[in-house]
Amino acid sequence: MIINLPWFPAECRPNARHHWARVAEAKKRYRMACWALTKETVGNPTLPQEGAIHLVIEFFPPSKRAYDLDNCLAAFKAGLDGVADGLKVNDKRFTLTIAIRPEVRGMVKVTIDTKGDTT
Repeated sequence: MIINLPWFPAECRPNARHHWARVAEAKKRYRMACWALTKETVGNPTLPQEGAIHLVIEFFPPSKRAYDLDNCLAAFKAGLDGVADGLKVNDKRFTLTIAIRPEVRGMVKVTIDTKGDTT
């Protein structure tokens, strides 16, 4: 299953300096957007009740600016929570493979592998 999500808001970045209320609202909106897109894309998934759910997360930046992989993952946390909400699973079951792609597309592509195969 592949879910194409929007790029995270600037307020979600861990090094951004914004008022806490603005950050909280941005994270809430982004989580809800990712939840809605996950539900729309996946519908009612038939996921195993236990075991790992492997996600391949590919970041396609909105510009050619250099992005740190760890900061992208941190900024995407609210989105990852939205994906977990949409799949109706606890995100502690997620194992991750993450990458930044060179193409400028302004999106985050999440591929779900319920087999737990990390290759």
